[in-house]
Amino acid sequence: METETDSTLGPVVRAPLVVGAIVDGWQLEEKLHTGGMAHLWRVTRVPGAEGIEPTPTDIPADLPLIMKVPRIMGGEDPASIVGFEVEQMILPALQGPHVPRFVARGDFSREPYLVMERIDGPSLRARLDEAPLAIDEVIEIGSRVATALHDLHRQHLVHLDVKPSNIVFRPDGMAVMVDFGLSHHDRLPDLLDEEFSLPMGTGPYISPEQVQYVRDDPRSDLFALGVMLYHFTTGQRPFGSPVTVRGLRRRLYVDPIPPRALRADCPPWLQEVILKCLEVKAEQRWQSGAQLALALQDPTQVPLTARAQRAHVSGALQRLKRWFFAIGAEPESVPVEGVTSRVMRCPIVMAAIDVDQAADELLERLRETVRRIVVTEPGARLACVSVMKTARIGMDQLVDPDGQSRHVKQLVGLKHWARPISKQLNLEDGRLTFHVLEAPDAAAAIVDFAARNQVDQIVMGARGNSTLRRYLGSISSQVVAQADCTVTVVRA
Repeated sequence: METETDSTLGPVVRAPLVVGAIVDGWQLEEKLHTGGMAHLWRVTRVPGAEGIEPTPTDIPADLPLIMKVPRIMGGEDPASIVGFEVEQMILPALQGPHVPRFVARGDFSREPYLVMERIDGPSLRARLDEAPLAIDEVIEIGSRVATALHDLHRQHLVHLDVKPSNIVFRPDGMAVMVDFGLSHHDRLPDLLDEEFSLPMGTGPYISPEQVQYVRDDPRSDLFALGVMLYHFTTGQRPFGSPVTVRGLRRRLYVDPIPPRALRADCPPWLQEVILKCLEVKAEQRWQSGAQLALALQDPTQVPLTARAQRAHVSGALQRLKRWFFAIGAEPESVPVEGVTSRVMRCPIVMAAIDVDQAADELLERLRETVRRIVVTEPGARLACVSVMKTARIGMDQLVDPDGQSRHVKQLVGLKHWARPISKQLNLEDGRLTFHVLEAPDAAAAIVDFAARNQVDQIVMGARGNSTLRRYLGSISSQVVAQADCTVTVVRA
């Protein structure tokens, strides 16, 4: 029997949770897991039963459900209780395929619980024991998780406890983030920040700014993802498993062994990506999950710096300098801004350019429009895209009449078009990339690229009207109708 004292209701006596028990109209069918902080139960709704709060009417009757119940036996860490309250508050504010769907919650004055969608796919926890993994699998995991994190960041949330056990996959392979007990949401009170003054997170994955009590930077989640990618690539943790604040602070001045020093077949571009995730200063990391996902999906576009060739850790003198500056170091003061504002300062802008057919005047207008957009967003990533149309049936013509590769010709044309923008705005460090898509349907290819890479804005041109184009529908009008992001159409 578990008891708890409520200041207004007196002692609350809870019956043991067993198979078949009914809690607020939810029947416990099977205990799925017991962790250090909570039990997880498979549950079903008792027909006609009424809970503390009504079940949302749009929940499908066949949606598989779990109930999360905190372990409260007396003597537990107060932060775990507050963390459960945080999760009860945050989960209903989230939506989309990268989070479990919220269904119901119970109050601490009776029986605290969360009922949510049960994700039937596996978690990443089991893969830790199998590390190092194949490089292709590391890339796939990183891309899917970065995409999920970007979606949460756009919903005003920083997860702050990104680790393999908190990542599960739907049957279609989509990554889902779970366990929001340590999270920060811009639009909700941060109870953990208000009540506690210790770094919150899991030792191996906690970011430098979390060690310094900063809880509102989405790039903290990208640091944790970098730790995961390092572990899956090398089989080792980059900063060990510290359990003290002193141990956590070592990551402010001690850099990890470069992945290629531990695994010879790790490509230089992947070491570049991982070590960039693990930079001490957040402004030196990838600036959004979408930008990181795009880099993982197109390695040829990752610019290699000294990180890619690093073969040893820093020398003793360099570490001593870092240690000296890390003593009492505090994060630089930045203007107050929300999580989503930080993410949106680093958008992905897609310039869809018809390098074969567009007139010079239209190309120039497109270039000027793109330049204006990028110059107002200093952290923007510009992806220049062209579509090489292929045949739906029959053989494709891969070379032009002069015998030159059509793909290479379009790639060169894209780079030529973007050169003035690159020179004027100094788009370095991977902020300018080029992509030639091969597809029979140009509009569908543009929309698909934008969706897969979480593009924030598409800029494209439209040629003059004609009876045939009005009848069939132009490519630009199809993109405007189908894309989920902002589309700017430029006409000559």
